[in-house]
Amino acid sequence: MATVNDIPAKLVAELRARTGAGMMDCKRALEEAGGDLEKAVDVLRRRGAAKADKRAGRAASEGLIEAYVHFNGRVGVLVELNCETDFVARTDDFRALAKDLALHIASAAPLAVRVEDLPPEVVAREQEIYRAQLADEQKPEHVKEKIVAGRLKKFFEERVLLEQRFVKDEQRTVGDLVKELASKTGENVQVRRFVRFELGGA
Repeated sequence: MATVNDIPAKLVAELRARTGAGMMDCKRALEEAGGDLEKAVDVLRRRGAAKADKRAGRAASEGLIEAYVHFNGRVGVLVELNCETDFVARTDDFRALAKDLALHIASAAPLAVRVEDLPPEVVAREQEIYRAQLADEQKPEHVKEKIVAGRLKKFFEERVLLEQRFVKDEQRTVGDLVKELASKTGENVQVRRFVRFELGGA
């Protein structure tokens, strides 16, 4: 394993530029990753996600509302992104995330921000459909329930904003993007709500 002294300053600088993490955090991550830049990015992401989870209870009452109208004028989105301070709300990174969220929502048409925000009747209807699809299969009930749970998880990944794969980078979820910004800013960053309008829609 590489030691901190073995890590080239250029590599540390590159990792800082990519993640926004502090110099010592970057050095430690590179040391842990044996000098592998991509692995070090993953190390920092995991740490950042853990810290972001701890911050999630803090009040996020600042932020901004971003608007996006798709080029054909048929889809429009308003999204509210919150943080703890006006200083962070004015940063380029925060504004960029708000823009990306609005673009993603226009494209991916989520039903809710979080799984717990989905109306219970929507979840119940999906479960009924999955159970009906399995009704004629000769499988034990506990196996069927596992299949239903698996299909429900896939439904959440397709229709819940924070669970969805980001349209511009399918390696990450929208939730990952929010946690990464929370890690970089040191603040609780939350998607509070959104509305999506589609011409002729309900």
